[in-house]
Amino acid sequence: MTSKGVNSIDFDSASLLQEREEQIFKYERFIDEKLKVNLQNVLDSRDKLFEKLSHLMELKTKIQMVKDEKLSEMKAMINLGSEVYVQAKVRDTSRIFVDVGLGFHVEYTLDEALQYADVREKHYTQQSEEMTKKAAEIKTQIKWCYEILSKLMDLQAENQ
Repeated sequence: MTSKGVNSIDFDSASLLQEREEQIFKYERFIDEKLKVNLQNVLDSRDKLFEKLSHLMELKTKIQMVKDEKLSEMKAMINLGSEVYVQAKVRDTSRIFVDVGLGFHVEYTLDEALQYADVREKHYTQQSEEMTKKAAEIKTQIKWCYEILSKLMDLQAENQ
């Protein structure tokens, strides 16, 4: 082999190493800037759904308590915001205002409020299950990318 052939092989090897380093960098950026961010967003959204489910369960429990104990009036601590509470006296427990979103409240009977809560609970549960599946898919994509990175790094180590 001539010296020109050896230099050509060295150049090809160097360019291949450079190309692999760039691929490794791209996969690492993709994992950190896309997949992990997407995963965190999905998990945050799912956590918000779990919080909404928790509020619905609390609503259902309190409504059921009022119905079971046949309370016609009651005292309650009302959060005015910023964790400032006042004591309130509810004179008629047969109807309740329920926050339905976007700042709107709807007046329901206790039975209607329970039906509303059941419908919302099913909806939130379905959404949270979808979010869980989506999170699992993203975790799988991250795992695949790490496997590809591992193989690229192994190839890189062999050629050095």
